[in-house]
Amino acid sequence: MFVCHDGAGRVLLARRSAGARDEPGTWDCGAGALEFGETFEAAVAREVGEEYGARPLGIERIGVRNVLRGDPVVSHWVAVIFAVRVAPDEVTLGEPHKFDALRWFAPDALPAPLHSQCAESLACFG
Repeated sequence: MFVCHDGAGRVLLARRSAGARDEPGTWDCGAGALEFGETFEAAVAREVGEEYGARPLGIERIGVRNVLRGDPVVSHWVAVIFAVRVAPDEVTLGEPHKFDALRWFAPDALPAPLHSQCAESLACFG
């Protein structure tokens, strides 16, 4: 998971489209999976490029989360959270089949509804 930011306090969130795997219509930070043999930083850079069409200007590990979803639990994974600085003018919607909007937000003016995992990832950022 990663939180893209502009270096001036704003965070980039994407709204999940009807084609998203889960929770369509919610705003979320970025995420992805490691490919075999890939470092964390290489995976983050690849995913930022795929999702937002931007190249990272800086990548910093900011937390680790044990993610348990459902009651009873139906999915479980460990998420390593990164803060990724990107240039706002480079950002584009790279995966329109998964997201239908990208916007910059101040941390005290976040949109609703947020994806169920977004708030905890954002808490690692600031």
